[in-house]
Amino acid sequence: MKPNLIVILVDDLRFDETSASGHPYMRTPNIDRLANEGAKCANAFHTTPLCSPNRASILTGQYASRHGILDNVGRDAMSHRLPNYHLELKKLGYETAHIGKWHMGNDASPRPGYDTWISFRGQGMITDPVFWENGAEHKLSGYVTDLLNERAVEFVGRRRRHPFALFFAHKAVHPDVQQKQDGSIDASTMQGYVLPERHKDLYRGSIYPMRPSVLPLEQVLAQKPAWRELFTLRDDPANRPFLDALHVGTQEEIRERAAMMASVDEGVGALLEALERVGKLDNTAIVFLGDNGFFFGEHGLGAERRFAYEEGIRTAFFLRYPRRVAPGTSFEQLALATDIAPTMIELAGGKPGPHVQGRSLVPLIKGSARKWRQSFLIEYFNESAWPWIVGMTYKAVRTERHKLIHWVHKEGVDELYDLERDPFEINNAIGDPAYADVVKSLRKELRKLVADAVGL
Repeated sequence: MKPNLIVILVDDLRFDETSASGHPYMRTPNIDRLANEGAKCANAFHTTPLCSPNRASILTGQYASRHGILDNVGRDAMSHRLPNYHLELKKLGYETAHIGKWHMGNDASPRPGYDTWISFRGQGMITDPVFWENGAEHKLSGYVTDLLNERAVEFVGRRRRHPFALFFAHKAVHPDVQQKQDGSIDASTMQGYVLPERHKDLYRGSIYPMRPSVLPLEQVLAQKPAWRELFTLRDDPANRPFLDALHVGTQEEIRERAAMMASVDEGVGALLEALERVGKLDNTAIVFLGDNGFFFGEHGLGAERRFAYEEGIRTAFFLRYPRRVAPGTSFEQLALATDIAPTMIELAGGKPGPHVQGRSLVPLIKGSARKWRQSFLIEYFNESAWPWIVGMTYKAVRTERHKLIHWVHKEGVDELYDLERDPFEINNAIGDPAYADVVKSLRKELRKLVADAVGL
């Protein structure tokens, strides 16, 4: 019997923003159930830690430099032509649905590959949103997370003869802001984090202990000189409306995000109940993850979530599928968001095509993965989303122990971290003679990964 397939994607979710993945005070019992009754991918990562490129990578199994969605610019036409895995699932007999944020192109109209399409333009709105639903746009009343939860529950609870595949993409925990077609933010629309009334005081007064990499800017710059221009530009008073609305780097920002997650967790619980009600829970493979990381002041960063430090690229990644995955399983191998598409295709009984660059996780699930990846590429392409992010294109390689970040537009500011000795990436070892051979080896590996990513 073919399994039903669900991917639950949370916008801007940090790797530790569930209780199952280490948040000190957040309570996410339903998300934790996915983790505890299935598998945690303990070393799961994004290859381009930015909304639109990584969403395209999840759906295609490709690096951004291959699928062409390089940033958050509204590439509407391109996003209608992505070889996303639901096209393959339809050929394999699946009923498919996309419910929630698409954000590859800013129009809300249906993309190919889906029998059910419920979405909204660009970033969408948190309160009283406009959904494309049943063939047209409609303005709704309510909180966007609750509205999406209701529609996802209705979809999975239907009686049907064929297996289904649902891609369920939340607006949470992204702040309320509108994006222009060129990818830049309309500061006049910035409302910050918006909580439902019932959760407004949730976690009030709770404290998130800051990580050791939250340091004064001059101390950061001593090890990371590539950031000097960005930090200077960010101090421009013209940029404050955006940053102040988010309470960037404060305990209140962390608390508000945690409170927004409560609605997401409620929805996961309702999904599990609906699946149980129709007798499909244990024949449904459910994947949970975020679309990029976020910074709580580490390395001097906040909302600049698109960078290659661990807080930016790691993700919580859970897989519940009792027929294949034993409760309490932990995979330590390097798993990527690009692995979702081939995994879903293989679980559905298909074979991923040669254009898919990710690797199916099914061999890990079966315990038959004899040779697994030892490194992966992280890539980011300069954009104009915010005026203080200028010339920050990078290519990075991460192995199980080391990370090399190459700043494409800057000379002499590359970074190397020994993640075994320096897990918080505080000490840049690029100039340490003891690491000369490591740097040489990683530069060679990076060149290979970049060529592979574009399909050479």
